[in-house]
Amino acid sequence: MRIARRTALVTPAILAAGSASAQRAQDTLRIVFRDGVPNIDPYYNSLRTGLVLAHQAWDGLIHRDPTDFTMKPLLATAWNWVNATTIDFTLRAGVTFHNGDAFSADDVVYTLNLVSSPEARTATPSNHAWIERAEKTGDLSVRVHLKRPTPAALEYFAFVTPIYPKAYRERVGADVYARQPVGAGPYRVTAQNPGAMVEFERFENYYAGSPKGRPAIRKLVVRFVPDAATELTELLSGRADWIWAINPDQMANLARVPTLDVARQESMRIGYLSIDAAGRSGAGNPMTNVLVRRAIWHAIDRQTIATSLVQGGSRVPTAPCYPSQFGCDADAAVTYNYDPARARALLAEAGFPNGFATEMVSYILPQWGASVQAYLQAVGIRARLSQMQVAAATARAWEGRNPLDLGSWGSYSINDVSAIFPVMLGGGGGNDYSRDPEIDRLLVEGGSSVDENVRRAAYSAAIRRSTEQAYWLPLHTYVTTYGYSKQLNFQTWRDEMPRFFMASWK
Repeated sequence: MRIARRTALVTPAILAAGSASAQRAQDTLRIVFRDGVPNIDPYYNSLRTGLVLAHQAWDGLIHRDPTDFTMKPLLATAWNWVNATTIDFTLRAGVTFHNGDAFSADDVVYTLNLVSSPEARTATPSNHAWIERAEKTGDLSVRVHLKRPTPAALEYFAFVTPIYPKAYRERVGADVYARQPVGAGPYRVTAQNPGAMVEFERFENYYAGSPKGRPAIRKLVVRFVPDAATELTELLSGRADWIWAINPDQMANLARVPTLDVARQESMRIGYLSIDAAGRSGAGNPMTNVLVRRAIWHAIDRQTIATSLVQGGSRVPTAPCYPSQFGCDADAAVTYNYDPARARALLAEAGFPNGFATEMVSYILPQWGASVQAYLQAVGIRARLSQMQVAAATARAWEGRNPLDLGSWGSYSINDVSAIFPVMLGGGGGNDYSRDPEIDRLLVEGGSSVDENVRRAAYSAAIRRSTEQAYWLPLHTYVTTYGYSKQLNFQTWRDEMPRFFMASWK
């Protein structure tokens, strides 16, 4: 009985405290995500987790300050707009990649010319399709030519354009590079098992003067688990020091654990329901009927989902974009209130008085997907919910196989609608389920001018048409939830980028 009593005193909180102390002593931060990254090369995955990992180990030309979104020098020390389609960059001297290669203009030219080429088949081509070519103008200077005026170019250079080491990647090839990556960021990758784990170690030769700063924590160990329940168990048992995207219903209980801290932060991420208006998922798809799509918009109580499920100040976007993004004109949007009676009437008018059966593919929290499913069921749309991991659901979406696609999009945290509209509503890419030539025209018009009035007019017209046609339903903004060891100094940011290189032990 004496042994039993001692065992009973070893609570998860006590286990977590002891384990966290041990990891602090080893200077190792253990991070757990539930969306495994199959390819750590930042240009060949579109997952937010992949972007997070990239910012730890790779640097781009520009750093966007997370506090006020101002642009600061990173691998480039200066830049100058020569004209509306030409930018000159002056590069930083004395930078080395993780393998010891010296950084130069050759690396920038190689990277930009590679990833902007359609033959590269990057995961999100629209992030770089506006680049015409880059040319070397000196050992530490580069000129970048754009295909068209791209006012948000610096945002893209800052957030989604890390620089490859040319000599190393050419020597080993793309496949080996993905297994043994090399960047110029504050951490270097020391080991990985794709989709299972990645280990990082502080890069001791990281250059002075970087706005990212030298990491305080020596090692990061990132593991991927299959679901939210396992992720939470890892934190509570002391096998993880940091997790995010926690079920909001768990936050109050986690806050009571004495060894843990919790935090909430609204991000630029939007939960959405993509509706197959183009009929990509098969002949006879009811979603090709605009009345059916409008019925879906009326059927879902988005405000209740935001308030009761997402919580933490989640909002329902009026337009299909994040409110702060340039061009996100809420006044241009056609609005749809929650009205199940109207939804049923529209279905009857469309020729489906008894509703219909379909499939909805989801990788978001199961209870959130079940809520959307229940709202659709209430008006007669019997949506079979296929719950998948992120990579599998995304692959199916790109293949055009999802009649209804329930997911989220963070715009790579770029504060311009050019980071969401051409991906989800136009351009004919894998996630475009509208395939509307008029929207394509408007997006090219909005993305090809430096005149803010021209851009706003084009994007407002695109918002009007996309909501009139009920193509892509914005459900709610995401409020990112975090749980982490109380021994960790960690700050959240609205751009949904965990900067572990800025974290430290208390």
